[in-house]
Amino acid sequence: MTEGDGARDQQPGLRPVAGFRPGGNGGKKRKGRKGGGEESMVPDADFKSYYGRPVLKPPVWEWMVPAYLLTGGLSAGAALIAVGADVTQRPALCRSCRIGSFGALLASSYLLIGDLGRPLRFHHMMRVAKPTSPMSMGTWILMSYGPGCSLAGMAEFLPKAWRTQGRIGSVVKWTARVSGISAAVIAPALASYTAVLLADTAVPAWHEAYRELPFVFTGSAAASGAGLAMVCAPVSEAAPARRLAVVGAAIEIAAAHRIDHKPTFETTTYTHGEPHRLRQISEYLTIGGALVAVTLARRSRIAAVLGGLALLAGSGFQRFGTFEAGVESTKDPIYVVKPQRERLDARRREQAEREQP
Repeated sequence: MTEGDGARDQQPGLRPVAGFRPGGNGGKKRKGRKGGGEESMVPDADFKSYYGRPVLKPPVWEWMVPAYLLTGGLSAGAALIAVGADVTQRPALCRSCRIGSFGALLASSYLLIGDLGRPLRFHHMMRVAKPTSPMSMGTWILMSYGPGCSLAGMAEFLPKAWRTQGRIGSVVKWTARVSGISAAVIAPALASYTAVLLADTAVPAWHEAYRELPFVFTGSAAASGAGLAMVCAPVSEAAPARRLAVVGAAIEIAAAHRIDHKPTFETTTYTHGEPHRLRQISEYLTIGGALVAVTLARRSRIAAVLGGLALLAGSGFQRFGTFEAGVESTKDPIYVVKPQRERLDARRREQAEREQP
């Protein structure tokens, strides 16, 4: 190293490379192409960043975002149950799920606009339809889902005579059914697009789980919608909701376990600390709610309410745990530097194998 190099290293405006420490090689030699040795100028890796700052900027989203993920999935799950209840002549189950789906949609819209800060930002997102952007597609999914869910839900607030008697009752019933079906068609996309939205970011824990997160969120949406139905509908009409609760819980837990057992380093944030604690609580509540759904909830109204509340709470803990796992993976540089070094080493080994005679 020349004197000029030493002077340059002392300039305060220049930053060292993130993830390395000077002098870490201990004067090791490395072989050249012809077998000669020269002192390595590349230091050993040390997973630290400049002045302890993270390599990635942590998400600026607050609690409104995981709450939005919860309410959006809840609305989608309840909309699916409402259509099935309408077709199979379960009026109490249909009415409770339509109202619950509409209420969750209102809460979801409020949380989304509140997180954006200004309502005009949501309006600006509708000015462009970009298929390669999950945010743009999510906006249009929400806008396509909203009218049908809203009409079906608002129809349930009309007086009973208007909904069941005469020509007006026939028109209201037909309009609510068609609106509910249109919402149910888009409901799976609404339940899963938020997982794609998270996985499309540079956050290591979310991006690495891009295959599993849609199943986690979709299963969680089904379980939460079923939980809402178990809480609000009579036991005699809630049999489809109880079955959906078991299916949704199984999908959610299986996909969550797949994330926990992935061999990749980025997903280890799901298995320790606060994210692990939240997701473990979610698993206990979801399993407990599903077990109650297939046993005690078939005869006991109190058990049905408790099981439904457990499913709703489990879905909430799942969303907040997933959110916290992503935030944690941006705070420690090791979740960025180590996978990059492993991929670089793998490419070097492949290239070396190809160059061998």
